[in-house]
Formats: sequence, C-alpha cells, structure tokens
Amino acid sequence: MAVRLKNLDRDTPMLLPPDIRDWAPSNHIVHFLIDAVEQLTEDSFQFNHKGTGDSQYPPRMMLVLLIYCYSTGRFSSRMIEEATYSDVIVRYICGGDLHPDHDTVCTFRRKNKELFERAFAEVLQMACNTDKLKKVGTVSVDGTKIHASASKHSAVSYKRAGEQIELLKKEVQELIAKADQADSAPLDDGLTIPDEIVRREDRIKNLKKAKRIIEERHAAEKQAEYEKKKAKREKQRQEGTTPKGKEPKPPKKTAPEDKKQYNFTDPESRIMKSGTGDHFEQAFNAQAVVDTESYLIVGEYVTNAPNDKKQLNPAINSIPQEIITPENVLADTGYYGKDAVETAEADSGPTVYCAIEKTGHHRTVSDLEKQPDPEPPPEDSTTKEKMKQRLKTEEGRTLYNLRKQTVEPVFGIIKEVIGFRRFSMRGLEKANLEWTLVCLSYNMKKLFKLRETCAQKI
Repeated sequence: MAVRLKNLDRDTPMLLPPDIRDWAPSNHIVHFLIDAVEQLTEDSFQFNHKGTGDSQYPPRMMLVLLIYCYSTGRFSSRMIEEATYSDVIVRYICGGDLHPDHDTVCTFRRKNKELFERAFAEVLQMACNTDKLKKVGTVSVDGTKIHASASKHSAVSYKRAGEQIELLKKEVQELIAKADQADSAPLDDGLTIPDEIVRREDRIKNLKKAKRIIEERHAAEKQAEYEKKKAKREKQRQEGTTPKGKEPKPPKKTAPEDKKQYNFTDPESRIMKSGTGDHFEQAFNAQAVVDTESYLIVGEYVTNAPNDKKQLNPAINSIPQEIITPENVLADTGYYGKDAVETAEADSGPTVYCAIEKTGHHRTVSDLEKQPDPEPPPEDSTTKEKMKQRLKTEEGRTLYNLRKQTVEPVFGIIKEVIGFRRFSMRGLEKANLEWTLVCLSYNMKKLFKLRETCAQKI
C-alpha cells in the first residue's frame, strides 16, 4: 500500500483562516484574558486625549499582550515584539497586523505601574464575585529570591571599596612618576599613561560613591531603629504604662560593617542567600500572600531586605483590604517576631500562626498519635508561649500544615512553569512593578483554570 501523507503547500496564499477569530481555539485562555481586561474600569488606562503625535496602540491590547506573554514565559520586550510576528495567538491579541516594537512594549510596561496594581485588585474582585475567592479566609505568607538584572560580581563590599581606593591611588602615583621618567619601560601597545590614570581616577570616584551610599544606608538604618524605639516608648506612655529601661539615645556616627555591599549595575539590589542557603546571588526578596483554598495571590510586593524578619505586617498590608479580609495568616519561622505578631493581631486583626523555631521533617511515632489540645496558657504568658500553645492545638496543626502546600507550589509554578527567575528591569520600584505584573499574569492563568475545572464538574 502506498504511503499517504498530508498535503504540505507553503506557496498557496491564505494559509491562515480568513476569520481572525478562528486563529485561536474556542477554549483557549486568550479569550478569557481579553474578556477579563475588557471588564477593567476605563479610568485604569492612560490615553493621549490631545490626539497629538502618532496614533497610540490600544492600552487594553497592550495589557493583554503583556499578561499573555508573561504567563507563557516571555519577559523580554524584544521577545514580545518578535512574538507579534511569529506567534498566532499573540497576532490574534494584536488584531493580526499590529506589531508594537520592543521600545513601545518597554515604555508601556515602565509607565503603567498604577494600571498593573489596579488590574491586580480588580481581578481579585472578579474572583470574589464569581465565588472563586472568599472575602474572609486563610492566607499563607512567604518570600522567594528573584535574581536582579545585575551580577553579584558587579558588587563591592565596604571594606573592599576602601582597600581598592588606596590601591588605585598608589597606582596613579606610580603612573605619574613613570610619566616623568624619560627612560621608563613603555606600556603594552594601545595603552597610554594618561588614559590609565583617567581610568583609575574614574574607578576611585565610583568606589567613593559606593562607600558614601553604604554609609548613608547605615546611618538611615540606625536612625530608623532609634525612631522605632522612641515611638514604642511614647505609645507605652500614652497607654498609661511606664517604659522600662533607659531612654534610647540618638545614634552616633559609626562605620558600616565591612561586608555591607553596593552593586554598580543595580544599586538597590542586594546579595542574598539563595536556594538552600549554600550560595549567594544578587537578588530581590519577592513576597507573596496566597489564599489557601483558591491558590490565588492576594497580596504581593518586593523588598531588598535579605530575610523575612520584618515582612509579616507589610505582607498583610499588601492585601487589598476592601476586597479580602484575612482571618488567619500562616507564616514560617523567618517571619516571627513578638512585635510583628502583636501588631498584626491588634485591633481585631487576623490570627497569626507562625512557627517560632525550625523543626525537622521527620515525624516520630508519638507525633503520629492523636494528642489532646494543650491547656490554654495563662493570661500573663508571653507572645512566644501563646504562639507555641496555639500551634500545638489540633486547629493550629491543621492550619499550619496548609502553609507549605499553598504558597510554595505557587513559587514553583512561577519559577519552573512560567520560568520567571530574573527581573528584566532594574531598581526596587521597577522590580515591584514587574512582580505585580508576574502575579497578575499568574492569577489570570489560575482563575482561568478554576473556571475550567468548575465547568468540567458541571
């Protein structure tokens, strides 16, 4: 029997269907993205109402373009531009013949931080309106390190900067002396003494700037600690309690720690422990608050703090309170702090379930046995004692077990499935902007899956 093959014809015109709506399957996520963005309020978008200059690309189209490309692992503006020619779904988003270039994509992304934030909140409101997200529930908090758009090899420590300045000054003096010696050995071809002096002087200038910024950061941190202590004691006085201990003194001018870092490429990023903590990367600390039932991200932001010690309340505050009110907050031991827990739970705030010490994964036989709830701690117990008792109750154990199986898989999807491991933009503000866009894209994809699952059940 003769082999039968499908006919392949690259020369006949109209290879694609004449109706652009036939380019994407009816159950494709792109239809959901377009419909969802159409529901966003009009005042979220920026328009050039003057009508001057070139005609502008529709902002809704640009937002769908960014969300779809981010949700499919394309973060570079040049990759997005290329997709408007090569990806059928992206061409459908752009109406078939619109091709915003990489500069247009980059500018739209850079100038629309407020749009991404409002879209993030409105998508959560959509989820609430369709019963995919409860207005009151349990959330998990965690952070993950995302590489900055900079190398750790572009960083210098405070101690190293000082050493390099002295070394370079010495070399400049040597080069000047060499220029005065008529019979001195020549430099390699292409190198001149004046150029080498200028190069070293420029490096000295940059290193001095790095030292100055590290010193300013150190002074600001010390001042912030002092102001916090003052505010705490003042609050105690207002509540009728006499503060214990000596009054805090204004910080003295001291040198920063030798290991404090400055990165020349992205000064606002920091060297942080990454992965299991056995290596360091130039990174930002991306925070996410995840609903334990829907797995939607309900709060997010980026910080350059290398750990999560002071991030519990900023994470809770990142949740749009007009949309969602967390009843319980789950966090690992990195978030625990007496003041942080008390602040979070004050004024009818959520109940915090936060580990106070690291525990191994192994469970003994006694751990497997059903244990009665411990007796409630005395009223005068410390915050740590109350938290320890809370985590030992059946409700506490059940809730805390949800933490690992909610927020950590979300980070896994963002890093492994979507492929977002490095920021494309530099600076803390722009890192926040891009992380909002990543979380918005993740939520859109997750909400589409939730709707799809419900439809299959019906």
